[in-house]
Amino acid sequence: MMGNCCSDVDGGMTAVGGTAPSTSAANQNDAADWYFKSRGMQGLFSQIELSFSATNLRDRDVFSKSDPMVVVYIQERDGAFTEVFRTEVVLNSLNPTWITKYTITYQFEIVQILLFRVFDVDTQFHNVAVKMLKLEEQQYLGEASCALSEIVSKPNRSLTLDLVQREESVPSIHSQHRGKLTVHAEECFSSKTTAEMTLKCLNLESKDLFSKTDPFLVISKVVENGISIPVCKTEVLKNDLNPTWKSVFLNIEQIGSKDIPLVIECFDFNSNGKHELIGKVHKSLADLEKLHSAREGENLFLPTLVGHDNQHKVLKSKLFVEKYSETVQYTFLDYLAGGFELNFMVAVDFTASNGNPRLPDSLHYIDPSGRLNAYQKAIYEVGEVLQFYDADKRFPAWGFGARPIDGPVSHCFNLNGSSNYCEVEGIRGIMMAYTSALFNVSLAGPTLFGHVINRAAMIASQSLAHDAKKYFVLLIITDGVITDLQETKDALVKASDLPLSILIVGVGGADFKEMEILDADKGERLESSTGRVASRDIVQFVPFRDVQNGRTCVVQSLLAELPTQFLTYMRSRDIKPNS
Repeated sequence: MMGNCCSDVDGGMTAVGGTAPSTSAANQNDAADWYFKSRGMQGLFSQIELSFSATNLRDRDVFSKSDPMVVVYIQERDGAFTEVFRTEVVLNSLNPTWITKYTITYQFEIVQILLFRVFDVDTQFHNVAVKMLKLEEQQYLGEASCALSEIVSKPNRSLTLDLVQREESVPSIHSQHRGKLTVHAEECFSSKTTAEMTLKCLNLESKDLFSKTDPFLVISKVVENGISIPVCKTEVLKNDLNPTWKSVFLNIEQIGSKDIPLVIECFDFNSNGKHELIGKVHKSLADLEKLHSAREGENLFLPTLVGHDNQHKVLKSKLFVEKYSETVQYTFLDYLAGGFELNFMVAVDFTASNGNPRLPDSLHYIDPSGRLNAYQKAIYEVGEVLQFYDADKRFPAWGFGARPIDGPVSHCFNLNGSSNYCEVEGIRGIMMAYTSALFNVSLAGPTLFGHVINRAAMIASQSLAHDAKKYFVLLIITDGVITDLQETKDALVKASDLPLSILIVGVGGADFKEMEILDADKGERLESSTGRVASRDIVQFVPFRDVQNGRTCVVQSLLAELPTQFLTYMRSRDIKPNS
C-alpha cells in the first residue's frame, strides 16, 4: 500500500473517513472525515527515489572534460521554480552517472513539474561543498523538464530527455549537441509485505439509548514518545454488538515491524464526529497472529483515572482475529511499471439548462478573452493529470442531452461530429471538439447518464475481453439533476465489475444531492433495480463550486480515490502487475 493501509473492500455501512482521503473505505460524513484528518491521516502517496545519468554532454573545459552536476527544481503553484536538490560533481566525464539520489513524494492527483539543469563545476570549486556552490559562477550546460508522472508511467520507469538552452521550450536542431539526461525512478520500499486481517468483536456494550452500537475499529502504532499514530481502520457496521469487519491491510514496513506495539480502539460512530470509545486492546502484529493461531479472544479494556494512577477496566467484550495472512501487496506504481495504462474518456452535458452558449451567463459561454468556463477547466485539469498515463493519448469524447443538426435528441453523441469514431487527439483535441460541438448542436434535454456510462462500460468490457492492460476513467461534467437515477444506478452496478472509474463534476448552482447518492462516499453501496449490489465504489463526485474557490483543486478532490479504486479492482481479481 502506498503510504496508508485500508480496507480493500467496502461493505455494509461505508467507512468513517477512510484511512486517508484517498482510500477505498469511504467517508461516512464530513465530521468523521475531519476527525481522522485532524489526527494526522495522510493521503495516498509513495516516496520516489530519482537517479540521474547523462550522455554526450558539451565539453566546456579546455584541458579536460566537463565536471557535471545536476540541480533539480520543482514548480510551485505560482509557476515559479524552486531549487530542491543537487547531485555530487562527477569529475572529467561527458557521460556521467551520478550516485546521489533525490527523494520526492509522488502524488497521483497533482501534476508535479520538475526542471533539471546541468552545470559544469569549475576546477577551482572542487573542494567546495555542492550546496555552497554559486550556480552563476558555474558553466551552464543545458536543461530539461518533465512531469514526475511521465517518469513513473514508463514501463521501465526511465525517461530520457534532450538537454536544451534556457530559452528553448523544445529541442531544436541547434540543441541536439547538448546531450541527453536520463532520469530513473524507484519506489522506496524495503518491503511490500502486508498483513491482511479480519477482525471481529463479541458482546460489545451498547452505547446508544434507542439503538444498538455502530462500531468501527481504529488501529494505531505507538511511537517512541508514547503517542499513537493512526494507520488503519475498518468500515462502520450499523446496529451490531457482534461485528465482523471487512479485511484490513497493514503494510509491515509502515508499522516498523511485527513487534511494534499497536493500539486497537473500538468506537461507536456518531454523526457529529464525537465518536465514543467502547474499549481497546494493546497488541503487536505478532500478538494478533498468535491470537489467530490459538483461536483465542482478547478482552477489551477502558482506561479509568483513579487518583493519579491509570487503571484499566477490563470488559466482557472480546476482540478476535478471524483471519491473518501475510502477502506481497503491489502498489499503483508497480502496475504502471508492469505496463498498465489509465485511459481517459469524457462526456459533456449539453442540456438546455446550461443556458444559451452565446450569452455570457451561460455555463457553456466561450469567453473571447480566453478565460476558461467551468466545463473547459474540468476537462483541462483532469485531462492534464491523466494524459501521462495514456500511451496513445487518443481520448473518447461524447456529448449528451443535445439535438445534433437535423436529428433527434441524443444522449450519447461523438463530440467530434463523426458518426464513425469517438476519439480525439490529446486534451487540445477534446477542447476543440467541445467548442465546435457548441455551434453544431442545439441544447435540449433531459439529463440522462445511463447511455454514456453504458458506452464507456462497453469499451472497458471489450478491452477486458482482450486481456489489455488498461483501466478506464470516465469524466462526466454536468450542470443538472439527472432524470434517469435508477437507470444510472443499474449501469453503475453493472460497470462496477469492469476496469472503470467514473468521475463526476457538477457545475453551476443546481442541487446535486442525487449525485451524492451515486458516490458511495456518502452512504451505502449502490443497488440495482434487480437488487444486485455494486461490487465496489467506482464513482467520485465533486461540485465544482465547492473546490474552485477553496484550497482544494478540483483535480485533487476528484482524483484522490482513483489509485485505490484501481488497486481494489486489480486485487479483487488477483491481477498481478506482470500477469
